[in-house]
Amino acid sequence: MARTSPIGTVTRGTTNPNRLRRCDRWLAGPQAWRLRSATASPIAVDLGYGASPVTAVELHERLSAVRPDVRVVGIEIEPSRVELGRPLEVPGLSFRLGGFEVPLDGESATVVRAFNVLRQYSEEEVPDAWDRLCSRLTPDGLLVDGTCDEIGRLASWVALDRSGPLSLTCSWHLRGLARPGVVAERLPKALIHRNVPGERVHDWLSAVDAEWARQAPLASYGARQRFVAVARGLREAGWPLLDGPARWRLGELTVAWSAVAPS
Repeated sequence: MARTSPIGTVTRGTTNPNRLRRCDRWLAGPQAWRLRSATASPIAVDLGYGASPVTAVELHERLSAVRPDVRVVGIEIEPSRVELGRPLEVPGLSFRLGGFEVPLDGESATVVRAFNVLRQYSEEEVPDAWDRLCSRLTPDGLLVDGTCDEIGRLASWVALDRSGPLSLTCSWHLRGLARPGVVAERLPKALIHRNVPGERVHDWLSAVDAEWARQAPLASYGARQRFVAVARGLREAGWPLLDGPARWRLGELTVAWSAVAPS
C-alpha cells in the first residue's frame, strides 16, 4: 500500500523573524542563477518552517526580487502549523502538509531549504534524507541543509544538487566576534559530530581560527577588514574557497565539500 502520511517527525518548531536571512541572501545572491535559468515559474520550498510561517514569508519576499514569478511553498509535518500559514497565502506563496517527500503535485523544486530540521535527527539518517530531498530537485535545483542560532547571527549550511554535496558555507555576524570557530556549535548534522582531530571539518575550523588570530593586527581597522584578510590568507594556504570578497565582506565563507567531508 502506498504511503499517504508525511515522511519525518515533528520538530521543536523554534523560529524567529530574520533568523534565516543569511541563507536567504546567499540564495538570492550567488545562487540566483538557478532561479533565473528556470524556464517555468521556479518553486522554492521552505521545509519544516516551524511554529511560525514567517521564514516562508521572508523567503518569498527575498526571492521575488530575483524572480518575480517564484512560487514559495512552506511545507510542515504538523497540521496546526500549516493552518497558521493559510491566512498569509498570496499569489506565489502557499502552505501545505508534508515532510521529506516534498509534495508538489508532481512538480520539482529549484530550491529546497531545510534549516534546523535534520539537526534533530541522527547522523545516520542524514544520507537517506539528503537522497530523498535531492530526488525532488530540478536538474539545476539546490538543497540547502543548514543550522543557525536563535536570532540568525551564526549559521552554516551544506549545499547539494542531484549529484550530492557541493559545499559548506559558514556565516558570522562580525561585530563582537571573538573567534570564527564558535560556528562549530551550529554545524549541520552531517558535520557537527565530526569536529574532532583527524576530521577535515576540524582542520578547516582550526585553520580559520588560526588565520583570524594571525590577522589580529588588522582589528583596529574593523572586523570586516580583518575577516577579508582571513579569507585571502586561507585561499593562499590552499583552501578551496568558492566565493570572493563580496561575500567575505558579509562575514561569509564557502568552501568546497571535499575539504570538509567526513573521513
